[in-house]
Amino acid sequence: MTKPQIEKLLKHGTLQMDLFDQELAEVLAEEGIRYVLRRNPVRAQEVQATRHAKLATLQAHVAKQNQYLTDHPRANAPGALQKLVARAAKLRLADWIELTLEERALTLTINEDAQQEAAKLDGCYVLKTDLTPAQAPKEMVHDRYKDLASVEQAFRTCKTGHLAVRPIFLRLADRTRAHAFVVMLAYQIIQYLASCWSPLDVTVEEGLHALTTLCLVEVSPTQAPSYHCIPIPRDAIAQLLHRADITLPKAFSLSGTRVSTKKKLQSERLVQ
Repeated sequence: MTKPQIEKLLKHGTLQMDLFDQELAEVLAEEGIRYVLRRNPVRAQEVQATRHAKLATLQAHVAKQNQYLTDHPRANAPGALQKLVARAAKLRLADWIELTLEERALTLTINEDAQQEAAKLDGCYVLKTDLTPAQAPKEMVHDRYKDLASVEQAFRTCKTGHLAVRPIFLRLADRTRAHAFVVMLAYQIIQYLASCWSPLDVTVEEGLHALTTLCLVEVSPTQAPSYHCIPIPRDAIAQLLHRADITLPKAFSLSGTRVSTKKKLQSERLVQ
């Protein structure tokens, strides 16, 4: 729920501020609507630090304008005040600070009560659901909400980095869906490797970069047919493979099939 919606519930008495002091609170409203609420102390500190940083920025602008007005007697003092008022509104500080002009001197005053009112919901959030407690306890509702961060991270991973779903060089709907489906399958592999390599303190990008050092060599014995194999990897690579439960075959039988990678496709289109 948005902050104005939360403030409206507080005003109507549906929610009380002391409920945010609990680890995880729940309120059952009319028509089976439930509100699950919590205050995140880490987020509250971040918002408070951001607010103080904005205030320091505005105070620096006030000092700079006062110095300018002192050095330039013909400067437009009301115009400087208007600029600072606009700056305060842009920084979203106008609700609890006041800017005044007296004898070409600008003054910034903090309204302590209004500042506390603006900070009362720092780190607070409310989840609204119509599921019954039997269907989803408050802990489950909260955990599923926190899982949205993983969903957003998944979309960012699919859109950028080595999974880059775009650009899409397809036009037909079925092929476009197939392209997106393959990217999602690749993301499943990314998730699997991340869980396997987390004890090694290695990211998926670092692990895949290390695996690029593996190479295929051709062995040509004197009295036997030639074959291809991968040399014994060094310890770091072997540990990555072991954690991912990957066993390299001792020999490869090449089929002769030509595979066009993403980089090769670009050059092939230019030739065609």
